[in-house]
Amino acid sequence: MTMARPRAKFRSLRVTPEFRDFVLDQLAGVPELRAKRMFGALGLYSGERFFGIVAADELFFKVDDGNRGAYEAAGSDAFRPLADQTRPVSMSYWRVPIEVLEDSGELATWALAAIRAADNTAAKRKPAPKVLPRSRAAGKKSR
Repeated sequence: MTMARPRAKFRSLRVTPEFRDFVLDQLAGVPELRAKRMFGALGLYSGERFFGIVAADELFFKVDDGNRGAYEAAGSDAFRPLADQTRPVSMSYWRVPIEVLEDSGELATWALAAIRAADNTAAKRKPAPKVLPRSRAAGKKSR
């Protein structure tokens, strides 16, 4: 007999239009900024690089070893989409402190660090190109 696994309870990630507009105005200096809807929340992109999440009227930025210390020092915590989640998710997005969110210049600095963190993550995931052995036939030119 198989026991059903309890369903995860997701918290609402809904973003109010006022908060969305405020965040996007504060981030106006981010190069190629665009926001895409995702599961009631917003994903933030700089060009093709995914660097932030706006969820439940909170802003979260991508972190890595280069910028995590600033979030820890500010008492921030990791994004948790589940209502009863006690552990951080593996995506490494952390809440932007309200003092930073309210200062557009400081927010731009944190956003650029988040974009660098996203770049670093993407670079680590990029597989090395495969080197295929050259066949003799490939090396010959047809006449």
